[in-house]
Parts: sequence; C-alpha cells; structure tokens
Amino acid sequence: MTSPKSSGMPLPRPTVGRSVVATRHGIVATSHPLAAMAGVHMLERGGTAVDAAIAANATLGVVEPMMCGIGGDLFAIVSDGASGALSGLNASGWAPAALTPALLASLGHHEMPQRGILSVTVPGAVAGWAALRERFGRLSLATILEPAIRYAGDGFPLSEVVARMWAENAPAVMADPAARATFLPTGWSPLAGALFHNPDLASSMREVAAHGRDGFYRGRIAAALVEHAQALGGPLRSGDLAEFEPEWVAPIHTTYRGWTISELPPNTQGIAALMMLDIMEQFPIGEYGFHSSRSLHVMIEAKKLVFADLMQYVGDPRSEAIPLEAMLSRAHAASRARLIDRQRAQRSVGPSSPSSLAARASARGSDTIYVAAVDRQGTIASLIQSIYMGFGSGLVAPGTGFALQNRGALFTLTPGHVNALAPRKRPLHTIIPGFMEKDGVRIGFGIMGGWNQAQAHAQFVSAVADYGFSIQEALEAGRFTKRTIDGYDVKVESLVPEATRAQLHALGHEVETVPARTSGDFGFGQAVMCRPDGVHFGASDPRHDGAAIPEGTGGG
Repeated sequence: MTSPKSSGMPLPRPTVGRSVVATRHGIVATSHPLAAMAGVHMLERGGTAVDAAIAANATLGVVEPMMCGIGGDLFAIVSDGASGALSGLNASGWAPAALTPALLASLGHHEMPQRGILSVTVPGAVAGWAALRERFGRLSLATILEPAIRYAGDGFPLSEVVARMWAENAPAVMADPAARATFLPTGWSPLAGALFHNPDLASSMREVAAHGRDGFYRGRIAAALVEHAQALGGPLRSGDLAEFEPEWVAPIHTTYRGWTISELPPNTQGIAALMMLDIMEQFPIGEYGFHSSRSLHVMIEAKKLVFADLMQYVGDPRSEAIPLEAMLSRAHAASRARLIDRQRAQRSVGPSSPSSLAARASARGSDTIYVAAVDRQGTIASLIQSIYMGFGSGLVAPGTGFALQNRGALFTLTPGHVNALAPRKRPLHTIIPGFMEKDGVRIGFGIMGGWNQAQAHAQFVSAVADYGFSIQEALEAGRFTKRTIDGYDVKVESLVPEATRAQLHALGHEVETVPARTSGDFGFGQAVMCRPDGVHFGASDPRHDGAAIPEGTGGG
C-alpha cells in the first residue's frame, strides 16, 4: 500500500514502532504473546485459522481474565480462503427467562443494574467455539484448549499492561468471596511478572475439552452457575443455559473508496461503523490530509450522528424490527452528512426521524479482546470476545474460576424501547469483529474498547482506504474517541499533532489530550491481511502487550 498525494505532495505517514509481519503461511495476532503462540501452535499442528483463533481466545481468558473468558460472549467473521465467502457468528447470550422489568421493579431497580447477579446474561462463548469448530475446524476441542488449560493449571507471569488493568479493575471483585479468592488470592492484585495460577479455571476448561458445549451448559459448571445465582437471588436457571444456541448470520456491508467493509448485523454496533463510513464518504477525507483538523472534525461529528441513531433504533432483531436497509442507504447518509457544520462542533444531535426510517423499513418486513488469525490456505478468522466491564459482573461461581459477564447492563428499562429488557432477549452489544476487501486483498481487523469500537473501526478503514497505510500504520496511528453521545467532549491521543488538537479546540471541541500508551480508552487492535499472491501480513497494536506471530514451520 502506498500513500496517495494531496496537492502534489506526499501525505505524512504515522511513525510506527513495529514492522508488519509477513509470511506465506499462517499468522495469529492478539493482545498477549502467550495467546498468539497458542494459536500458532494450532496452525503448526494442521489446524485452521478458526482453530487458532479459539485457542488464542481460550488462552486470553486465562491471562487476561478481567477482559474476557468463558463467562462472556463472542462474535466472529470468517473469510474462506478458497472461495472468499464470508460467514458471521453471533454467540451473544440472552437474558434469563425470569429477568423482567417487573422483577427489577419489585426489587427497587428503576435502571438496569450495572454489576451483580441481575446484570448477568447467559454466556455465549463456549457455544460459539463449538459452532465455529464444527463448521471450520480440523482439530479436536481438547487439542485446541491444551495451552489454556496448561497456563491456568501451571501458572503464567503477568505482563505489564495486564497487571495494570488487573489492578484498575480489582475493586469489581472485592464484594464476591469466590471472585476475590480467584483473582486476588493474596488479597491484592498480582504485579507484573508475578506468577498466577487458576486451578478452578483449568478444571472448567477440562470439562469443556472433554464434553464440548454440554460441558458448560449442562453438568457441573451449569449447576454451579445456577446454584450461585439462586444464592444471590438471581433469575438464572438451568433451562436458560441448556436451551441457548448461537446464531449464524449474514454480515452486513458498505463500500468506502472502493473497499467493501463488512460488519455483523444487530444486535451489535457494527452497523454504526458502516454508517459512519457512509457519512465520511460524503467528504474528501483524503484531500483534507491525515490527522488534519478537517478530517477529524468530520469523523467526530459523524460519530455523534450515527450513535444517536444507534441508540434509538438498534436492539435484538429476533425481538424487534430494525430498519437496517434504511440506516445503510446512501440517501440516509447524505441527509445526515448535510447536518455537519464544517466550521463548528455541535453539542447535541438527534436521531433520524422515525417516520423516514420506518417507512423504508416497512417495505421489508468497554472490556474486550480481539483475535485476528490467518492460515496457510488464506482463511481469515476475525474474532472478538468479552465479559463487558472489567471482571464483568464481579461474580464467580465457586469452583469455576471465571467471571460471569454483565452484558445485561446494556439493556434499558424504558418501556417500548427497541433495546428494552425482555426475557430471552439479547442486549445491544458493543463488541464487533471487522473485515474489509478490495481487488483480492482481504483484511480481518478489530479494535476493542466498548463504544470506542465503531469509531475506531472507521478510523482504521480510513487510514487504509484514504491514505494507503499498511495495517500496522493504521493500528498505530493516533486516534480520537468520544464515549458520550452529546456534548463537545472528545479524547485525542498525543500522537495527533498539537496544532491539529488546537484547531479542533477552535472548532468547539473540548479536547482532552491523552498520552500515548497510557489509556485503554482508544482500544487495542489486531489485524491480518491476505494478498492474492498468497503473501500474508499481520499487525498488533503497541498500546498493549501483544504481538502478531507467524507460523514457524515450512519456512517463510
């Protein structure tokens, strides 16, 4: 990839601290080198990119337990190396059948609890692993989970960023005795370099390895989850677990500067990334220049417009009608783009009118890990998995070794809202895997971080499509993030030039400058890329401890 030109002069490129990894064989990119190596070991044993991604994910659940694990949800996009066909998997869990607004009201809750047993939804990750492996895997689940079981049982030393995040999120597990004993066995957070063991998690992983999805959703683990929920007055029951199934879905798409960008449909926020790109394409971002105030201003304002629609119209499509076609129409993007004042930031924007979206629709009826993997045959797995907030609900069922997610916190209790809590309904979801392709070049990518994700995806795509950056440059380039819907507030990394930040301030943005590699607000990304000639590339975000590691057998 080469940088385009603006006004006859080459555009500047971001300074990077890492080279792109290149090979003719497989690559696994994750936020932790032990997890990346676990995936590479699967490739070297004849496994597919999906086998590698599951092994990496399972290991991340051991070494980054505040971010992910078998108590959480999973989404994936798989690009077949032979045909290029895309498959999407939604393995996000539903609310327990007995978790209703009436129950919460009877307990004195007028808003969704953010932690604790009433925030717990059914974990979808293990069912997701089983579905992915059945369709795309070659290795047994027992083989795939070997590295994770070994690290949980034998112990592993904490890496630097993980140790920092562990300490930051430690208060979340202080109230639950089993969670405290699991993650703070000495009474305080383990330090970087300290060895940590989780024998209960090793035992849980062995049951999954031996019995597949039934090892989690039935049997000892399921009984422990239900018993703990009942002890805490929670509504989770055995049927909620045993009856859960993930869903194969068709990815949704848009085009941007000739690239086809794919995300997963609702209940994820993937549609927001596509809508943001649709608005951005109404402006000559490439001509504005990399890290110019004009380009960043358009992106920030587009984010506000898109998220106003996201929060108004997106929920679980199995329960609610979502106006997908209207939200992804070019006419809608052009209409929303006209609301951007190029000279001034807007404090507040409203969602699109329901009448315009509904008329078109009726015709048709914050903590996370991300793994990118590619195998020798060119199959790409773009996989994301999370327990939502750091250490999720803050709860661990005794003897299981993993935190239960708190995805229920994302429901609303507003009656009639598209994302209103209901039994067996899935909440609006933050985590999204990404994929893009043009002229035979295919890229699996993801940048985690709660509501940061859609806006980070749009910035990554723009870096590649508008400026011709490599996948490593696109990951390392300074980013902005705006976590609120309204207001002038926006966080910008110090990697963005001071002059640009001053110009954004002059446009009305309240810029908070954040030093590089000091905050997880901007997310941690990974990417792999396949060229038509069979050369594969990998990139890993230096904001975390991770790496893109190539397969070692068979030469480069």
